[in-house]
Parts: sequence; structure tokens; C-alpha cells
Amino acid sequence: MPSILIVDDEEDIRELIAVNLLREENYKLTEAVNGLDALEKAKSDRPDLIILDLMLPEMDGLTVYKTIREDARTQDIPVIMLTARGRLEEKIEGLELGADDYLSKPFSPKELMLRVRNLLRRTNPNTGSNVVESGPFSLDKNALKLHLDGEEIELTATEFKLLLSLIESPGITQERADLLKKVWGYSDMIQTRTLDTHIKRLREKLTQYGNSIETVRGVGYRFSEG
Repeated sequence: MPSILIVDDEEDIRELIAVNLLREENYKLTEAVNGLDALEKAKSDRPDLIILDLMLPEMDGLTVYKTIREDARTQDIPVIMLTARGRLEEKIEGLELGADDYLSKPFSPKELMLRVRNLLRRTNPNTGSNVVESGPFSLDKNALKLHLDGEEIELTATEFKLLLSLIESPGITQERADLLKKVWGYSDMIQTRTLDTHIKRLREKLTQYGNSIETVRGVGYRFSEG
């Protein structure tokens, strides 16, 4: 049974999330009401996923997230960030730090459930395999795993989704706005370096194959099979 840590100082939000998660999937749930408590439980419980509010007492959510990513015990745990609607600067900062997903309050419980299921796929060994291959690249869409020349490469869920979006359209230039919408769900045009930051990290992780992701200056990116 997947375990989820819910971090929010508002009791009604924690209850809303918990009720829907238990009703739909019966996940194992733990809760934290402030940033320090969240860090302690993330390290001790090692949950399969963290739902993290950014406006927290004791330690804000962005600081909690950075600390989680810096600790070897917790750095691979997928994180869904929550914050008040309209705080666009927090959303951008969170995504640029590498958050796996993001929801603004008030949110749809159904949408949250879908995002939770998607992020947990990579830790569920019973989901089967749906593999996309291109040269040395092999991507398991259900497990969210990348193998490069047979060796597994650790990617965040967002990095995997971005790479998959590029590989599934080889040789086709994808505009920045399209990638931001497809991978992060942006519905409008905003100025952010999120995409460029993730492309840079992807290239570094792909080592000698990083140049398979080509920059089309002033337009976007494309994946080259050559």
C-alpha cells in the first residue's frame, strides 16, 4: 500500500485530501502541520509521495522542499506542491527547483487524485510495462524509468515527462509554450526559466547523449534520433 505524507497547517485541507485519498485508493497516510514536523516525518517514514503546502509555520514549504532534495534519504521522493491561487512567483520557483507537480488552492480533489496516481506509478511494480524506445533510450511510461544503453538513469517525474514528450516526436521542433503546457500544465503565456532549467539538468544526466536534445533558438527544442 503506497504511503503519502500530507503537509498542511490547515486542518480542513488535510481532512479533504485524506478523505479523498482513503475513499479512492485507501493509501497509508501520515500528516504534518508545519515544516519541521514535515522534515522529521519525511526522514523517518520515507513516504512514497509528499503533498506539500508552501505556506507553512516554522519553516516554509520551499525550504522544506530544498532540504528534502538535499538529503539522500528523501531526495527521490516525488512531491506535489500546493499554494494559494495567484502566488505565481511561488509556482515558478517551485517548478524551477524541480518539483514533480503543482496545484493551486482551491483545487479539485479529483484532479489531485489523478496527479497522485500518475506520480506513484514509478514506485508501483504491478502496473506492467509500456516502453518507448529510440536508439539507446528506453523509457517505461508506467514505471517512469529511463534506461540508457541498458543502464537506469535516475530522473524526476517531471524530467521523465519532458524527455518523453520530446522523444515521442523525434525530429519535430516543439515550441516552448507547447512544452510548458504539456509538461507543467501552463494554460497561458508566462515568462519562466523552468523549461530551460529542466533541459539543462536532463542534458547533464544523459551525459554523452545530452546533445540528442537540440535547441532551436527562439522557438523551442527537438529530439534528434541521430
